[in-house]
Amino acid sequence: MAFENMSEQQAAAKAGDLRKQLNQWADEYYTYDAPSVEDAVYDQTYQQLVALENQFPQIVTPDSPTQKVGDHTLPGFTKVNHEIPMLSLGDVFSKEELAEFVDRLSENDSVAFDYNCELKIDGLAINLRYENGVFVQGSTRGNGQIGEDITRNLKTIKSIPQKLTRPINIEVRGECYMPKESFAKLNEQRQLDGEEPFANPRNAAAGSLRQLDPRVTRSRKLSTFMYNVADIDDLQSDTQSGMLAELKELGFTINPDFKVAHNMADIDNYVDKYKDLRDGLPYGIDGIVIKVNSLPLQRSLGATVKVPRWAIAYKFPPEEVQTIVRDIEWTVGRTGVVTPTAVMDPVILAGSTVSRASLHNPDYLAEKDIRVGDTVKLHKAGDIIPEISQYLPDKRPANSQAYEIPTQCPSCGSTLVHLDQEVALRCINPQCPAQLKEGLTHFASRDAMNIDGLGPKIIAQLFEKHMVSDVAGLYDLSFDQLLTLDKFGEKSATKLLAAIDNSRSNSCERLLYGLGIRHVGIKAARLIAQRFKNIDKVMQASAQDIAEIATMGMIIADSVVTYFSMPESKQLIDQLKQVGVNMDYLGVTDEQLAESDSFFTGKKFVLTGKLQNITRPDATQWLEDHGAKVSSSVSKNTDIVVVGEDPGSKYDKAKSLGIQTWDEARFHQEMADEK
Repeated sequence: MAFENMSEQQAAAKAGDLRKQLNQWADEYYTYDAPSVEDAVYDQTYQQLVALENQFPQIVTPDSPTQKVGDHTLPGFTKVNHEIPMLSLGDVFSKEELAEFVDRLSENDSVAFDYNCELKIDGLAINLRYENGVFVQGSTRGNGQIGEDITRNLKTIKSIPQKLTRPINIEVRGECYMPKESFAKLNEQRQLDGEEPFANPRNAAAGSLRQLDPRVTRSRKLSTFMYNVADIDDLQSDTQSGMLAELKELGFTINPDFKVAHNMADIDNYVDKYKDLRDGLPYGIDGIVIKVNSLPLQRSLGATVKVPRWAIAYKFPPEEVQTIVRDIEWTVGRTGVVTPTAVMDPVILAGSTVSRASLHNPDYLAEKDIRVGDTVKLHKAGDIIPEISQYLPDKRPANSQAYEIPTQCPSCGSTLVHLDQEVALRCINPQCPAQLKEGLTHFASRDAMNIDGLGPKIIAQLFEKHMVSDVAGLYDLSFDQLLTLDKFGEKSATKLLAAIDNSRSNSCERLLYGLGIRHVGIKAARLIAQRFKNIDKVMQASAQDIAEIATMGMIIADSVVTYFSMPESKQLIDQLKQVGVNMDYLGVTDEQLAESDSFFTGKKFVLTGKLQNITRPDATQWLEDHGAKVSSSVSKNTDIVVVGEDPGSKYDKAKSLGIQTWDEARFHQEMADEK
């Protein structure tokens, strides 16, 4: 960028505009965890300001974004002073700039040295303080000098050790992030609840850490990678790579995918490798961090007011493709939320074919101003969810019209409403066909009543032929009725009736989840059923009774009480009782677990790969019934990893941590021995 033709006055005015825009974007990103532009747009504008200030150093102001570190602090949290500042990293966006950084360091030192290459985790910087090996305080980076005390929230994250393997005083720094799987599930639930989805895993992690209720943080399934210490004198190591090994030995989770590089060719190979592998990682990365490996040399190189001179971040270019929006469809979920989806020309993006992208809610659609016929830029938010970043004005058709938000439900025609200041539109007609069909599909799903063979297409036929109108009607279906369905023969009818009949004997937590009560997920249903033992007692419980269950809270409790206070809900339970659906909890109780001498009691399991002779939910259910805890991620606290066919990175991590692994045959043998 060149600004040679500008006067100092023009440059100062331009810089002022850029600072104002960057500060607004930073406030949205850091303070409210709701960015309005993509990272690449912010980075491009920031680099423009850097170039302008380099050309006119006299216009630099102390409050310029180029002179500040990190985000703001929020009210509601105690402030923490960082005695040793938490700096951010300088960014480069091409291999040429990366090579210039390496050359510059080499020129300033007469002795050859190595670099440590690390993945740049897309999360929130945190600081953990230990006294005599005990975790005493955790905080955000904040503005680099002052952060927020989030100790209570950080204590809910399993990967953060409460006690180290050595009784030392140390401040450790790293990244708190939300795994891709947790991010996808969280946004799916937020959309069902009519809430604004998070823009990316980084903002989801930040929003989760900055909760006044630690139980919310716990429910978000966050994790951490630690990679630095405030004072290198607290370490026995004298290299960055050695520091990571020492942090692991102390009990911290580190990212194992680091590599010592001896030259630029090694760095290039590392960058290329993880640029190709990033989509398959279970967490988001947005680049590579290159650090001088020698800790004494890091200290001698020092830092500017904002960034260390011994490290740089290479940011991956955003992967975006262009496509055309051909239609905007509105679908009704089981909770009544009406969601717009862009239907586009199919394109290949991050290794998969994409032709649809959620537009989330009317506010989002209006803000992006997406219209039918627009050429748009498409990327994957957090490398997971297809998302439109913007339309291209110069390619918008001349006859384009602003998209009109519907006012009637696309399924039943009822007037759509906003509830409780939600961003979502809802259909509140309890007899809306789309909601009823979605509810039936949820009820029959694997994690609910597990009625094998009863999928959305069959439910749509049953509904359209007026054979069922609610979930109780499934149990009155006859053999002759099923034979009238498309592509349904005697064998299919017999099999489906058997699956429906088998579901009558499920433990009641499956029914509780299958009812589709707002905010009640699989684990919440299980905990409630385990505490109250049957549906009748759940229906009689007060919100306070339910909220007393560990991890539950008043939001879930109020939702359960509200659901069972409705006459329609009570009538449905009566109908399900009449058709023989079990209302009792059949799993292991807390009292039985306490008395159990089972091998599985208290063990932490992870399942990975495809299991051939048992479904993942059934395996999870069996393990939990026998006192085990099942997690979605491998950590040093995992006891056993059950490995099916085509296991992914969880198997590799288990091997690197020395965790015991079972194949499926061993798992079934242990299950049989337990009986």
